[in-house]
Amino acid sequence: MANFVDLETQDLVRMPWNVIPGTKADAANCTIPISAIYTPLKPLPESTPLLNYSPLRCRNCRSVLSPFSIVDFSSINKIWICNFCLQRNHFPPHYQAISEENLPAELFPQYTTIEYDTTAPNEMAQGGINNVFLLVVDTCVIEEELGFLKSSLLQVLGMVPENCLVGLITFGTYVHVHELGFGQIPKVHVFKGTKNITKDQLLEQMGFFTKRPRPATGVIAGVRDGLSHESISRFLLPASDCEFVLNSILEELPRDPWPVQPDQRAARCTGTALMIAAHLLGACVPGSGARIMAFLGGPSTEGEGAIVSKSLSEPIRSHKDLDKDSAPHYNKAVKFYETLLKQLVHQGHVLDVFACALDQVGVAELKVVVERTGGLVVLAESFGHFVFKESMKRIFLSGDQDLGLASNGIFEINCSKDIKIQGIIGPCASLDKKGPSCSDTVIGQGNTTAWKMCGLDRTTSLCIIFDIIKKDGSDVIAQSVNNQFFFQFLTYYQHSSGKMRFRVTTLSRRWVAGPGIKEDLISGFDQEAAAAVMARQVAFKMETEAEFDPIRWLDKSLIHICSQFGEYQKDNPSSFGLSPRLSIFPQFMFHLRRSQFVQVFNNSPDETAYFQMILNRESVTNSVVMIQPSLISYSFQSEPEPVLLDVASIAADKILVLDSYFAVVIFHGSTIAQWRKAGYQELPEHQAFASLLQMPVNDSDAIIRDRFPVPRLVICDQHGSQARFLLAKLNPSATYNSDKQAAPGGDIIFTDDVSFEVFLDHLQRLAVQ
Repeated sequence: MANFVDLETQDLVRMPWNVIPGTKADAANCTIPISAIYTPLKPLPESTPLLNYSPLRCRNCRSVLSPFSIVDFSSINKIWICNFCLQRNHFPPHYQAISEENLPAELFPQYTTIEYDTTAPNEMAQGGINNVFLLVVDTCVIEEELGFLKSSLLQVLGMVPENCLVGLITFGTYVHVHELGFGQIPKVHVFKGTKNITKDQLLEQMGFFTKRPRPATGVIAGVRDGLSHESISRFLLPASDCEFVLNSILEELPRDPWPVQPDQRAARCTGTALMIAAHLLGACVPGSGARIMAFLGGPSTEGEGAIVSKSLSEPIRSHKDLDKDSAPHYNKAVKFYETLLKQLVHQGHVLDVFACALDQVGVAELKVVVERTGGLVVLAESFGHFVFKESMKRIFLSGDQDLGLASNGIFEINCSKDIKIQGIIGPCASLDKKGPSCSDTVIGQGNTTAWKMCGLDRTTSLCIIFDIIKKDGSDVIAQSVNNQFFFQFLTYYQHSSGKMRFRVTTLSRRWVAGPGIKEDLISGFDQEAAAAVMARQVAFKMETEAEFDPIRWLDKSLIHICSQFGEYQKDNPSSFGLSPRLSIFPQFMFHLRRSQFVQVFNNSPDETAYFQMILNRESVTNSVVMIQPSLISYSFQSEPEPVLLDVASIAADKILVLDSYFAVVIFHGSTIAQWRKAGYQELPEHQAFASLLQMPVNDSDAIIRDRFPVPRLVICDQHGSQARFLLAKLNPSATYNSDKQAAPGGDIIFTDDVSFEVFLDHLQRLAVQ
């Protein structure tokens, strides 16, 4: 794995196949698609320079000069040949001094990823505004919850950078747009929650044209198109200018005053509030980095985007309802949010959702907008919960814990002519830029070579799926000369400093074709990347294909890979063996089958949508932790050490720390728990015990500090009720009905799931047939 992680540091990419099958048939035999998980804004090594000039682009295919371009230094007018289309391009005059000893940075072999600062001088002078945060706050919550939310918002408002604009919308039965630019008397514009408001009605009703007449033609969007600075600054003001007004509005913000009958839900018009927020940003700050931050405390019941009726006798949809197509509001709400998505992508704006309630709030319906605009999502039980409060703080922290929020990105791909792009699974929206590189087969956001990324950050990762189009290996003879496939990923985005940046990653992979390629393919197999790609694929298929059986699909894929790449004698299971390059892959698939991505019936549709959104935007390393959590054991006998994710790892005299990405569990064995309850750690002669208890707490804090959304922390004891958070993730090698019994002080799991050993036996039997 180490060499793939090193490659990722330089190229920001992990690929399941780092040696690529050269023909369509060989690629189909590989089962796992030819794909790449790319993290566009992953921090680069410190030695990588930031170039403050524009990149050189090929005049034919628009790819960018890279270390793989062929440079002819001998000609009078120096020439470079594009490695994608072989077009000859002249260097501009300011490159004339280059030579083999004097190369520009973009031709250095170690700078396969390079970044350009492309901000024009006039852009720098545009008011110095970096980002816009429009807070959309749900007031249909109990007094206590509203108190928690207000105190969190008041805390983070002090952390918002001074050159960011802030706005406020609150909603319940009606939508209230607050004027912040007039501090003496609070002014609010009120809209009915059941009414569909257009952008023109909004401009009219909010008095945008009282000072100057409305332009007769054209779209009204920003200062450039006829809105005055004064009219915009009534609603969106720099954080430093409106801190006092915002604080006083929030401190006095009441609950939604409309009465709710005992047998009814509150009238909550989430969809209308979000649409008004989108219109307001579209009118005032189109094309600039802006985020709608929605704080939701319950289900939407009013207006468009409602997910359930007001009557409590109607339950909120479950997975069973969605499978049977008996969720009356679901499709209509998704359609409404798809309209909102189109508008936000067009404006370049992001929707973030903070859903804090014991009930569902409609994350499943909102998923399409949040995911495709690259929004952040946090799910917690209450606005007072550690997960919500700490995640909110993380968004505005600077320094080491800065999320690196960027906006307004456009992502493009160039690739060699024998490879096409099927699509991307991840936080982006298609820009419908068709080209010769588009495959006929579409997965995720396909049929395009360019995607909009309204919001992205340091860990945002895209899973790009390719298609090999060579039918046969007839040109294998030429392989020794030109057996390289090239890929180029271009990301144009607005950096958190407000400057426009352009990042280019160019990579090359060797392809092989013909008989006897198995060893070559195995030598370049990255099992962690393969598990992450399979997880995204299975989650995508579950969402988009009716009657899809995920367990059957995963099992068939795994059996096929093992029979293709394993070493065995036919019909002899005991002879079966896998290369070390593939040996952990069956284990990943075993845990993926049991994970929350596949076993959805324990969760609500909101939780499933939340887990999928996080999986679809995270790096390979983080995805692997979600699929197969890590388990560390702490004891008096040894230093902290990783142990098997198995019930056999539980012992009475050990502490275990499980990191499953969404939760961190500190689990005390029964003896340790008894000593702790007896208070031994407070006695001076038991210093060693006190430090043993503290070590897992410190390590858990370090995990929590580096992650967004902040994981939930569970501290539990063996045989306690919360021990289920650990037991559910362990391999059930000892269960209530198995021959294998727990070791003294160990544990068993009450489940009918098969253990990994049984799973592996079946796999070997089927793979050798």
